[in-house]
Amino acid sequence: MKLFQLVMWRMSAILVVILTCWAVLFYVAVMEEVNDEVDDSLSDYAESLILRSLSGEEMPATNNGSNNQYFLYEVSAQYAASYPKISYRDEMIYITAKGETEPARVLMTIFQKDDGGYMELVVYTPTIEKYDLQRAILGWIVFLYVLLLLMILAVNAWVFYRNMRPLYTLLQWLENYRLGTKQEPLDESVRIVEFRKLNQAANLFSERSEQLYEQQKLFIGNASHEMQTPLAICRNRLEMLMEDDTLSEKQLSELMKTHRTLENLTRLNKSLLLLCKIENRQFTDVKPICLNELLMHYLDDYKEVYAYRRVQVEVHVEHCFRLEMSESLATVLLTNLLKNAFVHTEEGGTITLTFTTSSFEIRNTGEAPLNKDRIFERFYKEGKKEGSTGLGLALVDSICKAYRLRLSYRFEDGMHIFTILS
Repeated sequence: MKLFQLVMWRMSAILVVILTCWAVLFYVAVMEEVNDEVDDSLSDYAESLILRSLSGEEMPATNNGSNNQYFLYEVSAQYAASYPKISYRDEMIYITAKGETEPARVLMTIFQKDDGGYMELVVYTPTIEKYDLQRAILGWIVFLYVLLLLMILAVNAWVFYRNMRPLYTLLQWLENYRLGTKQEPLDESVRIVEFRKLNQAANLFSERSEQLYEQQKLFIGNASHEMQTPLAICRNRLEMLMEDDTLSEKQLSELMKTHRTLENLTRLNKSLLLLCKIENRQFTDVKPICLNELLMHYLDDYKEVYAYRRVQVEVHVEHCFRLEMSESLATVLLTNLLKNAFVHTEEGGTITLTFTTSSFEIRNTGEAPLNKDRIFERFYKEGKKEGSTGLGLALVDSICKAYRLRLSYRFEDGMHIFTILS
């Protein structure tokens, strides 16, 4: 989830809770105020009726034309003691003037006459339809608060994007950053202190990475030169010793084993140096390459080896699989996949190569699936094949990652299948 979406979602949730609570409090406050005004009116009317009753004046009609009604009757002392002196409640009553039942506010009070008797006065006055009020308030709350919520979110979105622009600039700069390529440094004069420090740290990190990168390239070049020469000298000396006729068969066998070990060490050294160069992106000879055409140049060299084990090779070209990459790395990619197919194909098996506009697939017959979770690890050898450095598929994986190609392996119907998608 993006930062903007997370912020907007959390803000929306908080605002909904706050506005809902505010709406409830607003409704309670409105109803309280309405009831308070009605209760004051009832209280004044009831007080005037009590004064008339106590003074012996003529009482007004129970329905005086103002929708107010009252009932006055005598009650016992026990009844008066069991009820509060004054109370308010809501109920539905029949309004004589209108001839219909409506919601009303009711005041009930008990007072004592001069002769010691008790009278109960019940006063009714029509009030608002609270259910109608609830619906009206709810409708306006939904309209006004949704509008308010959208306006708040719109303002926050504008403020967020406005203030977070340096962050998005930094993210784009990091996405486009490539080690070993010249790139403009980030602006360190932004107004926001945190983003200014972040840009300064990113620029400093970039400078240090470039320095380390240059040092590593220099080390790789020196290591390649320094290690290959002694290895070549050792191999030449062993070959000269092996030509000595005075050597016994046992001595010659030991020298041959040592020579094979040196050859493996030389291949291993070359593979490791190649891996370092791929990861450091030191192959800059990028150009359009048709992978199936490149394969045909090297396939003839392998056909004789395949024929020795009676391995059939089939090539299916639907379209040219064209890539933008270094030709030398494309050659390494193809040759390592071909070698791997030869190593894991039983005698008399089949290797099938298929090219489309967006994929390259190599299939070879096999007895059991490879460990798909480890086959691309460095120095991992499936079945401990003799002469293998364990870096062939690791090189293929590194090349695919360097050029953002998707590499996958699966085992179906007795076939090992490696697929490369652009």
